[in-house]
Amino acid sequence: MSLIPSFFGRRSSNVFDPFSLDVWDPFQDFPLSNNFPSSARETSAVANARIDWKETPEAHLFKVDVPGLKKEEVKVEVEDGGILQISGERSKEQEEKNDKWHRMERSSGKFLRRFRLPENAKLEQVKAAMENGVLTVTVPKEEAKKPEVKAIDISG
Repeated sequence: MSLIPSFFGRRSSNVFDPFSLDVWDPFQDFPLSNNFPSSARETSAVANARIDWKETPEAHLFKVDVPGLKKEEVKVEVEDGGILQISGERSKEQEEKNDKWHRMERSSGKFLRRFRLPENAKLEQVKAAMENGVLTVTVPKEEAKKPEVKAIDISG
């Protein structure tokens, strides 16, 4: 549930999520957005690629909806400091001279999402797979160390 009212536009993640590095565009769904240059509309249209982030006991799982994209068109990177970056680009469909468009709702352009991973993430073991238009990024977690308990003899 979003904590920002709908008149500010949609936000794909929690405002107070310390791990999210998304850039929120308050004018994303603004009614006058058709006055902006087409390149600006295309970029902002895809900039909000939908991502689910789930934590299991073994790993952090990121699922990204990227319908119609090939794995070669999507890039997954881990930066120093534990930043997971998922980016890509959906090409605009070629227009033929005799074509007449009645509606164009599918977005095109670039997208970029960044997340700060927790300290227990195994950055060297990150894996990504793509199936049926869904990219799944798996970030394994280090096992939580159980505290050592040492018995102390009581004198006296």
